[in-house]
Amino acid sequence: MGEYVVELKNVTKRFPGVVALRNMQLAVKPGEIHGLIGENGAGKSTLIKVLTGVHMADEGEIYVHGERKVFKNPNESAAAGIACVYQELNIEKLLSVTDNIFINKWTKKGLFLDYEGMHKKAEEVMRSLGQDIDPRKAAGTFGMGVQQMIEIAKAVLIDAKMIIMDEPTSSLGEKEVKQLMQTCRELKARGVGILFVSHKLEELFELCDRVTVIRDGEYIETRDIKDWTNDSLITAMVGRTLENQFPKEFGTKGECMLKVENLTIGGVLKNVSLEAYGGQILGMSGLVGAGRTETVRAVFGADPIDGGKIYIKGKEANIKNPKQAIAAGIALLTEDRKGQGLVLQESIRTNLVLASLKRHTAGLFLDEKRIQETGEGHIQTLRIKTPSIDEIVGQLSGGNQQKVVIGKWLNSEADIYIFDEPTRGIDVGAKVEVYNVMNSLVKAGKCVIMISSEMPEILGMSDRVVVMRGGRVMATVDRGSKHFNQEDIMKAAWGGSLDD
Repeated sequence: MGEYVVELKNVTKRFPGVVALRNMQLAVKPGEIHGLIGENGAGKSTLIKVLTGVHMADEGEIYVHGERKVFKNPNESAAAGIACVYQELNIEKLLSVTDNIFINKWTKKGLFLDYEGMHKKAEEVMRSLGQDIDPRKAAGTFGMGVQQMIEIAKAVLIDAKMIIMDEPTSSLGEKEVKQLMQTCRELKARGVGILFVSHKLEELFELCDRVTVIRDGEYIETRDIKDWTNDSLITAMVGRTLENQFPKEFGTKGECMLKVENLTIGGVLKNVSLEAYGGQILGMSGLVGAGRTETVRAVFGADPIDGGKIYIKGKEANIKNPKQAIAAGIALLTEDRKGQGLVLQESIRTNLVLASLKRHTAGLFLDEKRIQETGEGHIQTLRIKTPSIDEIVGQLSGGNQQKVVIGKWLNSEADIYIFDEPTRGIDVGAKVEVYNVMNSLVKAGKCVIMISSEMPEILGMSDRVVVMRGGRVMATVDRGSKHFNQEDIMKAAWGGSLDD
């Protein structure tokens, strides 16, 4: 038994045109929550795939409890006791919780599957993770928090020595995050090593024992959490200091670009009214399920409305579908970049022009020269880490995929830009780049609407904030108002009144 449950020594992984990992180091102790942080494209995803047997390292060594291992596939990694809960959950929603937990590990009783025994075991495992549920029910009937615990239950079932948690809180509400952190501490107490990959510095400081920083595919430093500060972590991660985490710049307030009156969708939205102006960022705040995403989807024509009116630059607009919304000058950067924002099997070049094909044509044909120039400009401006403009988008890290989505909509030259959780899963350095894109838009007189669950982001970047709860607008707060603070905005989000 070695000192570390898992240890990487001098691991290198190459792909055509790029070295994804170079002499990477990592060492996780039994019963330790070990943070891993780095910018998008730093090599975190490749590191995880090497640990889980998706990729074989070209050089270097992997040790599990002091014994050298060579993982040729994920089954060999799992057999060695390494499990991963990915950011994009691998849940079969139509199957039962039991089936999901025991998938490819079913137990038999004679010639038949022992469902009675598996249900009992699944119930026990889920209860040990704080979830008292019926494992016979379909996994899709439960929320994201429970689905994530199902993934963790798979790791517990194989008696994992180390569990990798890849951005585990990115889609969870506050209550679910607390449950996840409690589960991590309980697993730690059982002696399980946890590699906790997160962009949220506050989570690292609350949960982790040590934190390792990687940058550009290389190991930078590991320290005990008490020896890190916010500033030192950011500097180590991005290789430079960030003077202002929220570099707010102010445009000149222009005309009302978007006005929504009494927007209603049965059981979802109830008389939602708001206004958004050129030269400003309108922040949309609220708890999970408040109706923010549903509101902008309705504005974009993605969901039909039962009542209400939408005005674009003072004129009533009858938007029935996204094509009409784009023609009206609206761009929607969806929260689900993989499912709704990108064609993952296509290149960066193709994805960047999906929303602006007419602007990139010469007669009957695509203007390849213009596409090339525009695309390379976005790659440079947004700092998209890629070997070339022809790289397949599905091969990029999550943060770089998000930047491609932003570039796609910038090409549409819209007047109203709706960003739904634009910095979710993006490191602090890339966040600043996204904020600067927003700044450039408002300074050009464009209207920006930003949905965010991060209160510092809402306060740092918004000119006005609409607070929603249960499909209703609870408050609208201007930046200069005495209510423009975390306490009052959260009070409104919980249903409290901000009346003087």
